[in-house]
Amino acid sequence: MSQGQESWALELFKRSVLKQQKFSNIKALLGDTTGRRCLDIGADNGVVSLLLRQNGGDWASADLAPEAVESIRSLVGGQVEQIDGGPTPFAEGEFDTVVVVDFLEHIPGDQAFVAELARIIKPGGRLIVNVPRKPRWSLVWPLRHAIGLTDQWHGHLRPGYRRDSLAALLEPYFEVTAANTYCKTFSELLDTALNFGYVIKQRRKGGQTSTAKGTVVTQADWKGGGSGAMKALYPAMRAWVGLDVLLPFFKGYRLIVQARRGSNK
Repeated sequence: MSQGQESWALELFKRSVLKQQKFSNIKALLGDTTGRRCLDIGADNGVVSLLLRQNGGDWASADLAPEAVESIRSLVGGQVEQIDGGPTPFAEGEFDTVVVVDFLEHIPGDQAFVAELARIIKPGGRLIVNVPRKPRWSLVWPLRHAIGLTDQWHGHLRPGYRRDSLAALLEPYFEVTAANTYCKTFSELLDTALNFGYVIKQRRKGGQTSTAKGTVVTQADWKGGGSGAMKALYPAMRAWVGLDVLLPFFKGYRLIVQARRGSNK
């Protein structure tokens, strides 16, 4: 990995309040990974993969879309696998920690994949899962669907999970030990605006508007004009997302859980 490849990813992270929000919630549940064998799944363009490696440990990565795999590989090198939600190329009990970021909603067999995660995680090992939270009602989702940002556009085979449904999915093999939601209404509105802006830009230049993982912002996208806009808009975006504090009784549109692999399951 060249210094230039790493620098664009870190610059993107510095200008993306939503990625900062996501990574902050992952890191809060991750703990110390020094000396541990770890795997991240579903980290899209590799920025999260890169940041996780800075936490220590021996990491591998995997994702669904070839565009995502290529972007991750260009950033972190090492072992980066393309998987499809079925059996993985990893050994039984290989990992101490697995972080699954925005992946379960993209695959048809989430139950079978949880069983595969149980196979590759050591007894007592840690699993962190980040997914969309399916709200009982929403101010934002009708707007997203009206402008074409549907589940199909995102590559979602299901709209998301609630805490009880995710816990039930993991329960045969894992015990949920912590859970949190984040990305409330103002954050979700910003995410909607950014995705819609990306679609318009891609359509104007005849590019691909979505992948099996939704939007994957690559180094080419960042250098092709995205960096200037994000730098200019960052203070306003940060202030906008800060308005989520005005909604203390609202749950977020993202759900993240920490779970422990059972020793006898």
